[in-house]
Amino acid sequence: MAVYKLFPIQDATIYSGYPSMNTGLDELLEVTNEYPQMLSPSPRVARSLIKFDQNEIDDVLDNKILGNEWSGSLKSSVSLAQGINFNSTLKVYPISGSWNNGTGQYLDSPQTTNGASWLYSDYKEGHLWEVNASNAFVTSSYSTNNSGGGIWYTGSNNVNITSLTGSQNFSSRSTKDLDLPVTDTIKIWHSASKSLDLGYIRVNNDGFIIKWEDNIEFTAANAIQPILKFYSVDTNTIYPPTLEFKWDDSNYSTTLNEISTTDLFIGLDSNPGIFYSESINRFRLNVRPEFPVRTFQTASLYTSNFALPETSYYAVKDLDTNEFVIDFDTQFTKISCDNNSNYFDVYMNGLEPERYYKILIKTIVNGSVIVKDEDYYFKIING
Repeated sequence: MAVYKLFPIQDATIYSGYPSMNTGLDELLEVTNEYPQMLSPSPRVARSLIKFDQNEIDDVLDNKILGNEWSGSLKSSVSLAQGINFNSTLKVYPISGSWNNGTGQYLDSPQTTNGASWLYSDYKEGHLWEVNASNAFVTSSYSTNNSGGGIWYTGSNNVNITSLTGSQNFSSRSTKDLDLPVTDTIKIWHSASKSLDLGYIRVNNDGFIIKWEDNIEFTAANAIQPILKFYSVDTNTIYPPTLEFKWDDSNYSTTLNEISTTDLFIGLDSNPGIFYSESINRFRLNVRPEFPVRTFQTASLYTSNFALPETSYYAVKDLDTNEFVIDFDTQFTKISCDNNSNYFDVYMNGLEPERYYKILIKTIVNGSVIVKDEDYYFKIING
């Protein structure tokens, strides 16, 4: 199994209330609908734009996933969530048309206008968002009061991809971290980048736009004012947005005896303890019973390696925050096994450098779920 993460090359928030303001270097991304009646006669909406490098996407699909089944998600950690007192749905779409990141921050004085904003895709007095685009699969905000706010694709002419919309529902007590499915959009981008004849409409990678569903935006109701703020690529925290790829590259074929006792020892081999951020490491497991059955033989039972069951998985935690950066997943974190031992590969690129991490192992033996947290530590360094 593998998890691979890419970081954005551009991101910004665009605000209907500040139609020319750029926020390309702000530490936060916002998706909001606010109605400050004392300040504005109409609701104010914020949407987020975010883009990842297409060459990096192509490299993952062509040279790492290699035809395996995979999924893609747009992920980010929440900084602030308020006003979500009804079930509300966030939407993500592929943007139509290029845009400029700019160098602004929220409410700069004087206001920075050298990048994407609600009205302009590049800079003030530059190119307006083409809100009257004739493409049947493209839409935008085009009413008189809120014209602008980006352009995005909503559909496709391919029978296997009827919509390019990713969505995530939020309620008052649900988790507020962003985890939006974007597999179909990535497929469309890859097809266009490689000029593949897969029957898709040609959609170039101009990034994603993230917004509240239509029936929330520009709603003038005090009860409907959801605010979500996420960390941007310019954050000084360890939580920048990521485009996360997951695929199952596990292979379970072994002549080793499968361990049958719940009293088991798992040692982590092939762990030098320090890795560069571009490293890929194959960790191997040394598995044996904690209390071997006494037998008469010439070799030590402690030198015999056993195999964990196929229902075995790994996870990675940040040591300081105790948060999972790669969680247990029955499809995408399966542990492989060959005739030497169990093993799994970890791509270090998606882990923040100069931090410590630890590995956890989960397995199911005779119906019992066992999680091993044995202080398997390693560190990522800049390289």
